[in-house]
Amino acid sequence: MSEFFLLTLIAPPGHEEPIIDWLLQYEHPSGFSSFPISGHSSHPESLTLVEQVTGRKRQVRFDVQLAGPDLEVLLDRLKTDFAGSAIHYWVSPIVDAGRL
Repeated sequence: MSEFFLLTLIAPPGHEEPIIDWLLQYEHPSGFSSFPISGHSSHPESLTLVEQVTGRKRQVRFDVQLAGPDLEVLLDRLKTDFAGSAIHYWVSPIVDAGRL
């Protein structure tokens, strides 16, 4: 059994469509999810005046489930194709997954 991971991307709203198009072109069997989120920061200098007043920054989150070797390939391509885009990411191991 392969080891699976969850890749989470947090991106500015302006990158939503380019990331969706990019992920749809990448051939991996599990698909992905996307949804709007509010980011909160302890670094007010990184927020616009409106974001400072409201206390949140609009962002888009993507979750992609991948096998280990596929994760490495996707991350390498992501780092190349979206270099300098302010996309934040993290990887978490998946303990269990399936369909009910």
